[in-house]
Amino acid sequence: MENNVEESQSTQCAVGEPLHQHLNWAAIPIEKLDEGIERQMVVGEHLMICRLRFAPFVVTSEHDHPHEQMTIVERGKVRFFVEGKEKVAVAGDVLHFPSKCWHGATMMDEEVVLVDIFTPLRRDFLGTINGTPE
Repeated sequence: MENNVEESQSTQCAVGEPLHQHLNWAAIPIEKLDEGIERQMVVGEHLMICRLRFAPFVVTSEHDHPHEQMTIVERGKVRFFVEGKEKVAVAGDVLHFPSKCWHGATMMDEEVVLVDIFTPLRRDFLGTINGTPE
């Protein structure tokens, strides 16, 4: 499928309504969070999507948060720990973490790309957007 978007585009849907966005991951800046972890973000009014690239064997500690989360495994193999149970997810798998669900992950022996969708917005992620303070 051909991509006709040369750069990000935004248009207003209706007077007073938020902007419609048409973006391509290739045009979204990459933020280095830690050794072996990179993130890209698109932020809407009540929803956000984050694309994360992890080096092999990176561990994200178990945690919870008040946000509902969906995770799509775009590439690689991940060992998730969800509410005390271990699940292995591979490219194409989708996981749903309700609010306050205890979860964490360990990347396996290859690079992993995850797409995380959150609602409401993860304000803790918004301290900087593309290196610029909010």
